[in-house]
Amino acid sequence: MREYLLTLCVAAAVTYLLTGPVRKFAIAAGAMPEVRARDVHREPTPRLGGIAMFGGLCAGLLVASQLSNTSEVFRLSDEPRALLSAAALIWLLGVLDDKWGVDALVKLGVQMVAAGVMVLQGLTILWLPVPGVGVVALTPLQGTLLTVALVVVTINAVNFVDGLDGLAAGMVCIAAAAFFLYAYRVWYGYAIEAAAPATLFAAVLMGMCLGFLPHNLHPARIFMGDSGSMLLGLILAAGAVSITGQVDPDAMKLFTGSVRGAVHEMVPVYIPLLLPLTIIAVPFADLVLAIVRRTWNGHSPFAADRGHLHHRLLEIGHSHRRAVLVMYFWSGLIAFGVVGFSVQGVGAWIVPGVVGLSALGLIVLLLPRFPLKPPARWRRPEPAGALSPAPRGGEGDAGAAVGGPQAPGTEPAGEGSAVATATREHGLNGATAVGERQRFALRRKIDTRF
Repeated sequence: MREYLLTLCVAAAVTYLLTGPVRKFAIAAGAMPEVRARDVHREPTPRLGGIAMFGGLCAGLLVASQLSNTSEVFRLSDEPRALLSAAALIWLLGVLDDKWGVDALVKLGVQMVAAGVMVLQGLTILWLPVPGVGVVALTPLQGTLLTVALVVVTINAVNFVDGLDGLAAGMVCIAAAAFFLYAYRVWYGYAIEAAAPATLFAAVLMGMCLGFLPHNLHPARIFMGDSGSMLLGLILAAGAVSITGQVDPDAMKLFTGSVRGAVHEMVPVYIPLLLPLTIIAVPFADLVLAIVRRTWNGHSPFAADRGHLHHRLLEIGHSHRRAVLVMYFWSGLIAFGVVGFSVQGVGAWIVPGVVGLSALGLIVLLLPRFPLKPPARWRRPEPAGALSPAPRGGEGDAGAAVGGPQAPGTEPAGEGSAVATATREHGLNGATAVGERQRFALRRKIDTRF
């Protein structure tokens, strides 16, 4: 565990320290696009935050390759090399898109090529554990197609959710933390070396997100851009591919009967293996809803709009930070709930806990729809005449209010005036009364002008 914590800290520190210089470089390079109609920020903000994230990825993998326990991953497996090659390709595409813009179909093609690079270097799905059937071996073509589909969907899911300050980095960090716990349990709990690369990828991914978040929280000083969001999605998908298609379920030996019975018995353990996208269920749901919504309206699935989940939270009435925290809550509930349910013997209390937290999340989610007003007896009484409309007068009202000549048509500040009443009821002295007269005179002047 210490090696993973050190790797996480190095990736976080390098990402954090590089983000400041990268921000200056982005401003100098003009990577500050104008505010678009669908954006929620008000001022142009530099992008290219993915450059700092890629630096954190390289630093984390470099340190891990020199540590005693994690260096075995680089010696026995080509998966770290496959991840770094695909990450370099997808990161370069993101940098070009942040600076000059790249067509959506071109980006989709490069994403598929990056997934193919991983497949060629051995990071692919070899088999799938299917409940009730057993371990199903995949042909090379089937494994390649499934791997490419998983990588492309995960990349675009993270890219779609990157719409609020700190949202994508925080949600991916939560998903990576849950995935790290599961992969670490599979490796050390069942002594399966094939789960080591996925554990390392999750630790590095957490470090990259934690290092970038201080610069990206609202109000953000820099955006990660496509160079960062696509990079995060690729690393998350690489970990899911590694632990789904590389770990042999029979090695866990949780059931000594038939293969079919073993798979059926270990369904809770297989949930993260069969459904790795559950750790990013919220951005994945946003991706599916966006495609359906745009296609239904006759637009391209890649056409941007303001219908994402974070946009809807703002429309309901949540503030920027509260909308981000709501999305964090649901991501953490789904990710850690699934990982907790995969641990045998704790499902009895995991399910009620998830149900209770879901009810709490719904209450918080819908809270702006039901604004609460305090009872009338709890409200502070207003000074007499404070809410009564002041009579309209001319420019000489101010002079009359402070003791000057009274303008025609104005109420004298006498015994029955609003100022005198407020002074009498609140025990104001002479100096305070003059201030009250000036305040009411200013209100009358504003009413006269407008």
